[in-house]
Amino acid sequence: MTDLQTRAAGARYGHTNVIARDWRRLAAFYETVFGCVAVPPERDYSGDLAERGTGVQDAAFQGVHLRLPGHGPNGPTLEIYTYASSIDPATIPAANRVGWGHIAFIVNDVIAARAAVLRSGGEPLPDAEIVTTQTADGRRVTWCYLADPEGNILELQSWSPPP
Repeated sequence: MTDLQTRAAGARYGHTNVIARDWRRLAAFYETVFGCVAVPPERDYSGDLAERGTGVQDAAFQGVHLRLPGHGPNGPTLEIYTYASSIDPATIPAANRVGWGHIAFIVNDVIAARAAVLRSGGEPLPDAEIVTTQTADGRRVTWCYLADPEGNILELQSWSPPP
């Protein structure tokens, strides 16, 4: 088999989904702090097709897609849904938990962006600090982890130009 035959033909990244307790509140956070833009229409799904498509009994969910900044009008989105009934994992947010780890935003100033996240309802992670490291190509990256208002992990990064 060739490389092309082993992967989905024509595949391109579309969106990442997050299940929220309150999709409107979480969407407002990402719009305010990172400049994400809602892509109409708002979604409202329920019934047989929603149940069959998700495998969730009595599935009913609402939400929105937010265009992620920096990729133009056809760029990928963050899909935020709230289900009428959902399972709360009741886990403490941690950078090393199994599954999708975090969403990262490149920012001009990590300290200022971190302050904006915290002012807008985000939370610091226990013992996580702002750090600066040098990459193999000689650039420096300043970064930190913290959580959005629903405990999802965010990474903020600021890169120096190449040497």
